[in-house]
Amino acid sequence: MVLYKDGKIYLKIVYWGMGASGKSTILKTLYRITKESKKDIIPIGELQIIEKASGATLYFDRGLFQSTKQNEVYYRVYTVAGQRGFTPLRRKIFDKTDDQTDAVIFVVDSRTYFLEDNIESLLELKNIANDRLLKEIPMIVMLNKQDLDNVIDEEDFKLILKDEKLWYEPGNKFYIWNPLIYTSCALYDQKKDIYRSFHETARRAVLYHVYGEGKAPTEIDIPQKSP
Repeated sequence: MVLYKDGKIYLKIVYWGMGASGKSTILKTLYRITKESKKDIIPIGELQIIEKASGATLYFDRGLFQSTKQNEVYYRVYTVAGQRGFTPLRRKIFDKTDDQTDAVIFVVDSRTYFLEDNIESLLELKNIANDRLLKEIPMIVMLNKQDLDNVIDEEDFKLILKDEKLWYEPGNKFYIWNPLIYTSCALYDQKKDIYRSFHETARRAVLYHVYGEGKAPTEIDIPQKSP
């Protein structure tokens, strides 16, 4: 749910995925990239990281980022604890009544061994979103840990999205909002597509807000030059 405060616009973006898929590392890498390089989005303040000694997220991680092109636009970015048993907490972070999510980045542990765990996490997200994914909440997919062996590729995961009715065929009005699938490695020294995927998610969140009034706008609703 878009938040307006003191003349500023705050959009909420959530990294979602199974435990140990790399969400916290991705957020830390995004923070470092946008802090050290000239980008369209910059971090404000420090990240809030709440984790166990093992490095697993205990509650959530949170960061605030600002658009450098539209200074009044801010992005409140969260990760969720992915371990089993944290469903009530994930629901609270994602869909709190007065603080709902505006866009989601689904992070996949790309190792084939964890395919079923990734699908379970996707199904939980789909259930909590209650048929709003793509139609009201833009979603991007990150196939993380692509630097490892025996990994899921883009076509593999596209089939999963199709099975779960999260992929539209040409001719459907939601086709242009099909999830872009990025292959990534969360570590800063590799940082493949970490910034690009977040930038696209932020762009879509703004388009849904500005041209769709909280829903997926059609192609005719969007001017050629988008925000």
